[in-house]
Amino acid sequence: MADALPSWREGATRTALVEFFDRIDEIPRRDRVAVFDNDGTMWCEKPSYTQADFLVHELRLAVTRDPAVGERDEYRAVLEGDRAALAEMGLVRVVMALIELHTAITPEDFDERVRTFFAEARHPDRGMPYRHQRYQPMLELIAELRSHGFDVYIVSAGGAEFVRAISDDFYGVKPEGVVGSQIDYDLVRDDGTVHLIRTAQLVGVEANEGEAKPANIQRVLGRRPVVAGGNSAGDAEMLQYAMSYDGPSLALLVDHDDAEREYAYASTAGTFEAGESILDTAARLGWVVASIKDDWETVFADS
Repeated sequence: MADALPSWREGATRTALVEFFDRIDEIPRRDRVAVFDNDGTMWCEKPSYTQADFLVHELRLAVTRDPAVGERDEYRAVLEGDRAALAEMGLVRVVMALIELHTAITPEDFDERVRTFFAEARHPDRGMPYRHQRYQPMLELIAELRSHGFDVYIVSAGGAEFVRAISDDFYGVKPEGVVGSQIDYDLVRDDGTVHLIRTAQLVGVEANEGEAKPANIQRVLGRRPVVAGGNSAGDAEMLQYAMSYDGPSLALLVDHDDAEREYAYASTAGTFEAGESILDTAARLGWVVASIKDDWETVFADS
């Protein structure tokens, strides 16, 4: 481990990671599964979620094609940045309205739109490609896990299809290794062919956050993790799930406390309000906390 994790500074957090790797031989190969949240854990989620930036980008393109689209209340509020109207409508209503922009297109068409966005768009604050907003220390961590025979997966509250479009390129995770909130599809028959088109309905009744994450990990992957990384209360059950393994395990929480190199904020769940701060939860349950300010020598990949 002397040359591993070069972007992780010496200290208690790096020591905890090294001590976990020192015990990896106690974990059977079949059990070496690691899961990581995406927003705020693998890449930057400020000043807004990357998927939200994509949806707003798609809305502007739709309005360019047909200005009447922008007259819908939800879309007008988004385009005008009307925070009062957005707050009154609520996050769920606004997000579901934006999701409707992609109804009746194929999964392949959606993937192409996502990839085009990442090829052309830039982070609103830094002016850098979104690819450069990945966290270098986390990329090193998953590379080290893979070198020890771990299978690594992404488990996000965001749209599964959105992350799948770039997961292999960004993280080396195949599309089938992404667990996220899922859109339902309709099957269409056309002149003897069969294809799928997107709907505006979620599969299930809730986003892939909080208690839904462990259940969806089992449902999609069919494997229990022994390593989990997250940054908010939306990841708490997933981290607890990994720590419940009967053997060496690791729960890693990313603490956003570096206003100079990234952002300083208290991470919260997107779809519910937790009873305590995630840092208090981490302290109570003995998780490893990675301070961006203190533990990371480098923050962003390709910087």
